[in-house]
Amino acid sequence: MEIKILPAFILAAGVVCGGFFPGYFYRQTHMENRSVIVKGLAEQDVKADLAIWNLKIVVNGNVLQEVQQTLQTQANQTSAFLQKQGFTKEEINFGPVETNDLMANPYRDNNAAVASRFILSQTISVRTSKVDSVEAALSATNELIKQNIVFENQTANYFFTKLNEVKPQMLKAATENARQAADEFARNSNSKVGKIRNANQGVFSILPRDDPNAYEPSLINKKVRVVSTVDYFLED
Repeated sequence: MEIKILPAFILAAGVVCGGFFPGYFYRQTHMENRSVIVKGLAEQDVKADLAIWNLKIVVNGNVLQEVQQTLQTQANQTSAFLQKQGFTKEEINFGPVETNDLMANPYRDNNAAVASRFILSQTISVRTSKVDSVEAALSATNELIKQNIVFENQTANYFFTKLNEVKPQMLKAATENARQAADEFARNSNSKVGKIRNANQGVFSILPRDDPNAYEPSLINKKVRVVSTVDYFLED
């Protein structure tokens, strides 16, 4: 009699386990597939902390030595103007002199009169953290024009270099924003938000603060933006 009970017990246990384990693994698989992917946005207004201002002087004439002297004089005048605006000598850099001899141009028209044979140019750059001083000095360059200094072009670009300082708090804000979206979804689906299944911090972008169509480096005031993607488990 005892010999018959043992096989029956083993058979019953097998039936119970056969029903439990498939159900257990189904539930685990089902839970792993229940998740919601949401995006969290964070934005922060920032101000540029680095300015690079390039001023390119151009002079021309027929006597090379005279043109060189004029260029040197105008470069010195420009440097004096910049120092007057509050920039130090260490912040002012002189680029190489570029020389263009029109008579050396193999494609020139030999029948055309050459008013000025030599064209010389030099770029003077200001690299500084005094971004407000650059903006103010830009409007004062008329002083140089009155001294017959002609700029082929002058550009001032502003950069925000402290992105790593704002990243942690912005990622925190983006994650909180994503969690709010996940909580809203969970409420609507009679679920609860569980642990994070996967996350992508996203790419940080530096944009114009006020005009989305503007050229960002030309503006002092900017906006840092990040969109993080977070995948949350959902629980019953």
